[in-house]
Amino acid sequence: MPFSDKRMYRNFAASNFQIREQQEGEERSYVVEGYASTFEEPYELWDDVYEVIDRHAFDDCDFSDVIFQENHEGSPLARTRNNSLAVSIDDHGLFVHADLGGSKRGRDLYEAITNGLVDQMSFGFIIADGGFEWDDETRTSRITAIRKCFDVSGVSIPANPATEIHARDYLNGVIEAGKQQEMLQRAAQQAELERRRRAAMALELVRLR
Repeated sequence: MPFSDKRMYRNFAASNFQIREQQEGEERSYVVEGYASTFEEPYELWDDVYEVIDRHAFDDCDFSDVIFQENHEGSPLARTRNNSLAVSIDDHGLFVHADLGGSKRGRDLYEAITNGLVDQMSFGFIIADGGFEWDDETRTSRITAIRKCFDVSGVSIPANPATEIHARDYLNGVIEAGKQQEMLQRAAQQAELERRRRAAMALELVRLR
């Protein structure tokens, strides 16, 4: 799976994939709809580290040329630039409307979605500078600003390796800082306990004299 040092991917269960029902006499449609991202629903990245996407994370996002792919690979199956793909923000998340009828591969993916073989969605993005907050108590990162959305994909792989790799890239700094702060606090507590122990011993020696 291709990815750059800054590009990240997130998978979301797409049981909400909707297939457009055909009307009698209509030409066959290959339209699918669903959410490539949802708001305010924490998900686990790894080992009790969580992430949540803020309701306003996409407010200033660049959606100028988004493509629809399968597993983030290959040529576009739909694209905003030719109006076969539309992405929009609502109160639930990043909504996707894609017409996959423009290529054989797109039509094959449509059939896989219809049959439940592909049942997740994902999107590729870059976080804006300063676009996340870390809560050390809950071990949760809140993505508050996404700079660019590159693609949305129907995905068949339950766990995306790129997700963990990039999550570690952008979270390691704050997590390590939190661990260092915790170590310093423990060291300070130990030092205070030792100081009190020595003071108690000194008082006991004075009393015994």
